[in-house]
Amino acid sequence: MDHKSLVHGMHAFHAEDQGSSPGVTTDDVINEDRQWLAQTYHPLPVVIRSAHGAWVEDVEGRRYLDCLAGYSALNFGHGNERLLAVAREQLERLTMTSRAFYNDKLADFARELAHLARTDLVVPMNTGAEAVETAIKAARAWGYRVKGVSAGKANIIVMDSNFHGRTTTIISFSDDPDAHDDFGPYTPGFRRAVFGDANSVAALVDENTVAVLVEPIQGEAGVIIPPDGFLRRLRELCTANNVLLIADEIQSGLGRTGTTFACDLWGVQPDLRTLGKALGGGIVPVSAVVGTADVLGVLKPGQHGSTFGGNPLAAAIGLEVVRMLAEESHQEHARAMGVLMRENLEKLEAKNMGVSGFSHIGLWAGITIAPRLGTGRQLCEKLLLHGVLAKDTHGSTVRLSPPLTIDEADLAFLFEGLEAAIDDLAVENPAWRGKSHS
Repeated sequence: MDHKSLVHGMHAFHAEDQGSSPGVTTDDVINEDRQWLAQTYHPLPVVIRSAHGAWVEDVEGRRYLDCLAGYSALNFGHGNERLLAVAREQLERLTMTSRAFYNDKLADFARELAHLARTDLVVPMNTGAEAVETAIKAARAWGYRVKGVSAGKANIIVMDSNFHGRTTTIISFSDDPDAHDDFGPYTPGFRRAVFGDANSVAALVDENTVAVLVEPIQGEAGVIIPPDGFLRRLRELCTANNVLLIADEIQSGLGRTGTTFACDLWGVQPDLRTLGKALGGGIVPVSAVVGTADVLGVLKPGQHGSTFGGNPLAAAIGLEVVRMLAEESHQEHARAMGVLMRENLEKLEAKNMGVSGFSHIGLWAGITIAPRLGTGRQLCEKLLLHGVLAKDTHGSTVRLSPPLTIDEADLAFLFEGLEAAIDDLAVENPAWRGKSHS
């Protein structure tokens, strides 16, 4: 469906109108976007102008429940007053120094983040991809300087269907054609195992292996949860072979799964952990690698850095995020709402409405509809008409990751919208009626 047809259809959705932006329409903004921006994204045709909590409003006054939450960057909701208050105070005082000088916020942030992660040191960065690149560099340096791997021989084991960012090094070990193809030559030094299969990892380990890099739960792949013993087996395997375990918790960490870190679900402590997205409270980009001193301590002055990494504004906001997480209330709420989310997912699947399966943990879910009913993109377009924002991933899967601040009424609205959207697809595809989930 083209964006103009969708925009026309959206007028059928009436929520509480908070007023529109005079003279600005959805079409106006989309046309400007297409003229001036390289088209590296394919957004849904909604133009957001304001937001609060779990709800956003577009330029024409329509309201939507945000069930993407900036890929978990907005775990604490839009316009979180506690975080905004910290940001306002810091904006008035000091925003940027570079790491050429100390600032009065960074050490506090690093200390409390290290305590939260039960580890020693922090390397502050900005984006998730930067954190992963930092972890790769640290692991290789540790391999050469501590483990004794011969120069240029270090290898890192990654998983199939991984997503760690879009830098040249990271896409070199991606098996997603959109991320990978036509961007070579590729960075060597990576081996790909099967996510969820510890034996496939073990088969790739040799004397030059310095790390295993894994998402505890694969978000971009569709919220894929590994078998129960997988991460514990990886921890044992890495320990036995003097190999670092690196957990990429950029999407899965910081409350999303109902625990502070996804690895906590299985009682696993990695050597290095990459964090991002929610660490900046949805206000500024903040990321970090947290880990043990024997690994991160191998990095010396001049060997790694970032102009904006650890800036006082980012550190102040990140510090408040860490303090919020230390209180555990958001994790507790995510667990409670997660129970309701699962109950609704099970009811939806049981209604035989074209839902061929789902995965779920905490306040995070991937819903797959039968391909003959439609694609994930088509389901998201229908959800948009019913006031729900979500994001498709591969094929016919839609992921749901609302802010951790949602309530029971919000969840009811979400699942009413899902039922209606799936029914809309069925109406447009009468041949689907009565067919099995396939």
